[in-house]
Amino acid sequence: MQIHVVQQGDTLYGIANMYGTPINELVDANELDAPNNLVVGQSLVIPIVGQFYFVQPGDRLYSIAQKFGMSTQQLAQINQFPINNPLPIGYRLYIPEQPKQQITANAYIEPYGDNVSDTLVNAARKTAPYLTYIAPFSYRVNRDGTLTPPPLDNFRQIANENNTARMLAVSNLEEGEFSTELGHIIVTVQAVQNTLLDNIVNVANEQGYRDVHFDIEFLPPDDREAYNNFLRKAKQRLSEEGLFLSTALAPKTSAEQEGALYEAHDYAAHGEIADFVVLMTYEWGYSYGPPLAVSPIDEVRKVVNFALSVMPANKIMLGQNLYGYDWTLPYEEGGDPAEAISPQQAIKRARMNHVAIQYDDEAQAPFYTYYDEQGNKHEVWFEDARSIQAKFDMIKELGLRGISYWKLGLAFPQNWLLLQDRFNVEKLEE
Repeated sequence: MQIHVVQQGDTLYGIANMYGTPINELVDANELDAPNNLVVGQSLVIPIVGQFYFVQPGDRLYSIAQKFGMSTQQLAQINQFPINNPLPIGYRLYIPEQPKQQITANAYIEPYGDNVSDTLVNAARKTAPYLTYIAPFSYRVNRDGTLTPPPLDNFRQIANENNTARMLAVSNLEEGEFSTELGHIIVTVQAVQNTLLDNIVNVANEQGYRDVHFDIEFLPPDDREAYNNFLRKAKQRLSEEGLFLSTALAPKTSAEQEGALYEAHDYAAHGEIADFVVLMTYEWGYSYGPPLAVSPIDEVRKVVNFALSVMPANKIMLGQNLYGYDWTLPYEEGGDPAEAISPQQAIKRARMNHVAIQYDDEAQAPFYTYYDEQGNKHEVWFEDARSIQAKFDMIKELGLRGISYWKLGLAFPQNWLLLQDRFNVEKLEE
């Protein structure tokens, strides 16, 4: 699988010819709705086995071979290129498919209202083959320890058809928001805990869940150790039932980080207790904040580095957004929220407004600005094949357990093709 960034003058025919790939395969892989009107800066995935590398100034066979984990002799032989000849700038070298790391992949799916929309059902069906887990979000804890499930439609059937396990996500959501008061009850009241764990075990066994995932947010800072103790209690009970336990962790860069979202999340304790954790490494750019990359890789890496200082890499799932935002400028604190959009919608808006897509090398994220019909300026940050590849490279480099997506429902076809191409995604044995 190759990533190609559209340049001025590129056509789909020319790109297909460059890589020796049928045009229809390019259209299908990228779900192109306007294949004859590409956007400058748009990233495409090219469905080929292995990839091509085009020689850049300063490249040598040795440095290119090192980059892809090959010997100079292998690279020269595969491309039938004399090993001592200078490399012409722009010369195309073929790089064979590289060994794949096995990872765990999860995706949350969040139905609204009383029914699951066709969009979410279709998203679950399309992505389940690429996932270890799918996590309906969420089972809400009531104040007496009982559970209120989300709409589940036929997620169980879809998961079973694709050998995809399901994650029982449990939250302290109450009336649409994370409740500090409810969280405090969950982690401090023994009777509520006993009822809750009984209900979790019953639901997990009846419905066939494999992992129980606690996403308890905005706890009082003083409840840090109470949350740890609750997790120890839950771990013992769930292990007796053959169930895994995982947690969602706010994106911290130090143990002393202040703030209602962070203080009660003890990375070291969760790393010790849980089978694995999901780092919520997204929402630097968020709907009510100023325009920013949603998951800038420099900030994500700081969180991962802190996590690695207190827990093993094979317990860490990197959180990743499947969406971007469109902000109307000027940004005003407390003003209207930015609009959540899919990567596909972001490309379409760039095309309709005749603007090129730019790329921030520090954040490793695409962005652009445009003016709407009313003359309002907009700024858009989203994800593309390059930004996702940067996260995949980090997972490989640091040996992380895998990736966890928030959330299904907004189209991003390039992600799933790259995920399949770069990794072997674990499927749990029954």
